[in-house]
Amino acid sequence: METKSLSYEGTVKTPYVEFNHHSGELMLRGRSFPENAASVYEPLLTWIADYVKSPALATNFHLNLEYFNSSSLLWIAKMIKMLSEIDQKDSLLYIHTYFDVDDFDYHDPEELKDLICSMLNNTGERKVRIVVKSHVTGGDGNSEKESTVFI
Repeated sequence: METKSLSYEGTVKTPYVEFNHHSGELMLRGRSFPENAASVYEPLLTWIADYVKSPALATNFHLNLEYFNSSSLLWIAKMIKMLSEIDQKDSLLYIHTYFDVDDFDYHDPEELKDLICSMLNNTGERKVRIVVKSHVTGGDGNSEKESTVFI
């Protein structure tokens, strides 16, 4: 049975969510500082647990969050770890991060790589290849600069 797509409208405190099983596009956008992070993120983890059983060949996890608190970060780390356990030969996991050019002083792709690696279970060999793409966006939301790091 194929996992159905999942979507939630964002609120002032919770992100917009669009997880599409068929295309492999998973999007978190907006702000994330819910009073009860578990109520927001547990259904997403449940969806991902089903998704990784029969994922798209390429999964694009977009973290387009202008603000998130530490409890949201813990749940996001759990999602990244679960997605990194995709067990399908030749599959790719793209983790897209977005930074506003006005808030952007210095960006080291290797630091982002180290952060992502610290979230992953580093025991054994992964079947999924992980690629981190950082996007620096302008005021219009369009990408002005990109960097790519393979993990």
